[in-house]
Amino acid sequence: MLYGRASEQERLASLVEDARAGRSGVLVLRGEPGIGKTALLDDLADRARAAGVRVLRGAGIEAEAALPYAGLHLLLHPVLDRIGALAPPQAGALSAAFGLSSAPAGGDRFLVGLGVLSLLSEVAEDGGAVCLVDDAQWLDRASADALTFAARRLDADGVAVVFAARDTADAFPSTGLAQLRLAGLAPDAATAVLDSRPVKGPLTAQVRARVLAEAHGNPLALAELPAALAAAPTGEAIRPGALPLTERLRVAFDGQVRRLPPRTQLALLVAAAEDAGHLDVVLRAAGELGAGLADLADAESAGLVVADGGTIRFRHQLVRSAVYEGAPLGLRLKAHRALAAAFDDPSDRDRRAWHLALASTGPDEGVAAELEASATRAAERGGDAAAATAYERAARSSTTTRSRARRLLLAAESAARAGDFTRALALADRVPNTPDDQRELRQGRSTERARLALARATAHFWAGAFPTAHRLLLDGATAAAPHDQPQAAWLLMQAMYVAWFTGDRELSRATADRLRGVRLPDDHPHRAILPLMTLLARLAGGAGDPGDPGDPGDPGDPGDPGDPGDNAKPTDTGDAADTDRDGGPPPTIVAEALGRAGSRDLLPTVMIGGAAWITAQDDLAYDVFASFADQVRADGRIGWLAGALGSLGEAELFLDRHRNAAAQLDEAMRIGADTGQAHAVSHFGGVRAYLAALRGDEPHLRELVDTVRAAAAGDSSPGPTWTQWAMATHDLATGRPEACLARLETVARGPARHQVPATRCAPDQVEAAIRLGAPDRAAEPLARLTEWASWVRQPWVDALVRRCRALLAPDDEAEADFAAALELHEVSAKPWDAARTRLLYGEWLRRVHRPTAARTQLAAALTAFEHLAADPWADRARAELRAAGAPATLTRPSRPTGASRPTGGQAPDLLATLTPQELQIVRLAAEGRSNRDIAAQLFLSPRTVGYHLYKAYPKLGVTSRAQLAAIVLADR
Repeated sequence: MLYGRASEQERLASLVEDARAGRSGVLVLRGEPGIGKTALLDDLADRARAAGVRVLRGAGIEAEAALPYAGLHLLLHPVLDRIGALAPPQAGALSAAFGLSSAPAGGDRFLVGLGVLSLLSEVAEDGGAVCLVDDAQWLDRASADALTFAARRLDADGVAVVFAARDTADAFPSTGLAQLRLAGLAPDAATAVLDSRPVKGPLTAQVRARVLAEAHGNPLALAELPAALAAAPTGEAIRPGALPLTERLRVAFDGQVRRLPPRTQLALLVAAAEDAGHLDVVLRAAGELGAGLADLADAESAGLVVADGGTIRFRHQLVRSAVYEGAPLGLRLKAHRALAAAFDDPSDRDRRAWHLALASTGPDEGVAAELEASATRAAERGGDAAAATAYERAARSSTTTRSRARRLLLAAESAARAGDFTRALALADRVPNTPDDQRELRQGRSTERARLALARATAHFWAGAFPTAHRLLLDGATAAAPHDQPQAAWLLMQAMYVAWFTGDRELSRATADRLRGVRLPDDHPHRAILPLMTLLARLAGGAGDPGDPGDPGDPGDPGDPGDPGDNAKPTDTGDAADTDRDGGPPPTIVAEALGRAGSRDLLPTVMIGGAAWITAQDDLAYDVFASFADQVRADGRIGWLAGALGSLGEAELFLDRHRNAAAQLDEAMRIGADTGQAHAVSHFGGVRAYLAALRGDEPHLRELVDTVRAAAAGDSSPGPTWTQWAMATHDLATGRPEACLARLETVARGPARHQVPATRCAPDQVEAAIRLGAPDRAAEPLARLTEWASWVRQPWVDALVRRCRALLAPDDEAEADFAAALELHEVSAKPWDAARTRLLYGEWLRRVHRPTAARTQLAAALTAFEHLAADPWADRARAELRAAGAPATLTRPSRPTGASRPTGGQAPDLLATLTPQELQIVRLAAEGRSNRDIAAQLFLSPRTVGYHLYKAYPKLGVTSRAQLAAIVLADR
């Protein structure tokens, strides 16, 4: 019976009811050891089984925290026969993670999480499912990542997930999941617990009062302290306040253990050292030390362990800690050696390696080799964090400085791939500097120094230390250049990218000069993007800096350095503005790079897409990022998907497909949050804020500004620059030109002056200056825009220049510029920019007393703004129409935020009623894709897809999938 936990039991019971009804829920129980987390899980499991709901139960095991997917396998092994029902990429990822197939997991560790999501949804088809994970603080990193990824994406699946974890800062990170912290029991409940537990020997009133005072409502303490306190002699370490509660309990358990026979203590030590509960292994190892089954039976009779169904487990983890930590070091080493010998099956070679490591007392190359092999296997299964741990332990067992350096480097690279950049830097900083004069080793040492520089630079980059990252990359390139020109080129390209982020023109030019001396084969994939690097040098810091090359993904991806070969020759990247040396203007360079590079190498593809934005080729950028997103989905590389979808959403924004852009950006932010990518949340949250500003959704705009500010702390994200542009756009639309101009001038003069918003906001800056009556403050942004236009040679940019000139021109010259701008807009098909020009042209026509012509331009602008759901701008157009004498029938009232836009007699905009996720699902369903196919593409479960379609049908007025195509087609 549970005392004093009625409210907690009620909350947990509601999860079971929701699961039965097809709804999902997630909860993390937190509390100190012995507070009752496991008891609540036991109670919940009983309730779920009584309700006919499937229960899956697992736990983190401290001894297996370094084995990738060990915890996940323990939880899901009863339902692994259902893997065949999953989509092939997910089934393959799960099978590889669990060692059920020989193929390496590859791809992305979050694809395993998607497989977990689909598998749980499949299991829940039979009436719901409850997953209980105890001691989550000891889950291996790969299992924790997969489970939390799946948990955050549960929706209409009928799955309840409950984690129980220690209540400490570093125990089981679970950002975004609901938490329930367990406090100590109230006095009456604590008294009831104490009274319900039989105690051997007398329990005096003094001891009873002391137990209640010392236990602080901890149920385990209430159960275990009475006997210990009653038997403790005066002055023993268990006296009040001598130790924290957890340590006092451990001392209490230790006293129970030490009263057992020596052979029983030895058998218990082996079980504690093994910890995973494999009874057969424990018995074999104990037998090597002279103990056996009968000795474990004595421990079971004492209530310290429970043996059942081939497993053995301790009554509480504090008992295990007392047994293990109370044993002499020599006996612990013997126990681990015996366990290493007992793990003789090839499938247990990773466990064997770790027990050998724990049994060693100094460097041992045999142990180091086994740990390195274990690390390699972990990396192949997608367990980069576990690989880093194994490589690091192998380094400690290494017998030479060189082998230790090599393994620490592997550990640092694995930690960086796992996204743990703080740990990666700490490991890299421990790599010893071991210069070696032997000629045959020089090339290998140079390559390792370059890899070390890249690992350290990646960590510093993501910490925002750009100058340090740049210096390290240059040092690495210097080390690699004599022996590996492709690797040197890649490091220099990374250095150029970092220099671009600094906005330091001289730093970028110096790096570009280094790149000119690089030798690469003609057919090397990275050769195609070398000319793009001087585009960054051209832009970083200074007037006319035209853009942000986009989200680069992971700048630390070392790529494939390849072999320079006999046909290598110096690569002259030239100056991006020098058309003679580069074979054409910058837009041509970008297009040629795309044609040469192909699309399989992810980071160069992103660089090319970003360069398309820099050169104002928005259609090309869309094509690049649409293909990129498709490739990432097909490869199951979820870690790249946030950047891919966010970049695609940004491309949709620049093509004025605002609804599509919102859907892509929302999913990018969601996946970025799920995968711990603050950079993606910040960057694409900023872009999404700009969309909210265009729609006039001020509450959402301010919410996104706060999100970006929180995510961008210490980050290199362009998100804050985007939010400045977003707020300035809102200011301009709502009649606050002074606030708008102040924001945009801050952007234009700041360190982000070369990023996309700083370039593309120039027309807003000009308009704000004119509205404020300060034309002198329009000169700099117009010069910046004019320089960009002359460089990129795109009609739509030329149109913006002509519009800005019209605002500054005398009345007898302005009309020619407005007319020229509108002609250029017709060529480039940018409805947002065209509507803004028509609005300004109409305002000018009204001011020069030509109301009839003004009404024509303003009515066209209003129609475009309504189609784009740009409410504040539509309001401005309406106000101008009224001032120009338009009939009331032409000036419609503004619609509430989120409602379908008015269309003056046309069919209502049904798709506008959908949420971004519903819109994505409806579009894919309209293409004839099944729920399973849609789920695989959007990283949802099929049941969630069906649920969202069920909600979308009434909004669209349809009853079947076949009717969706006409609605979606009409929107294009």
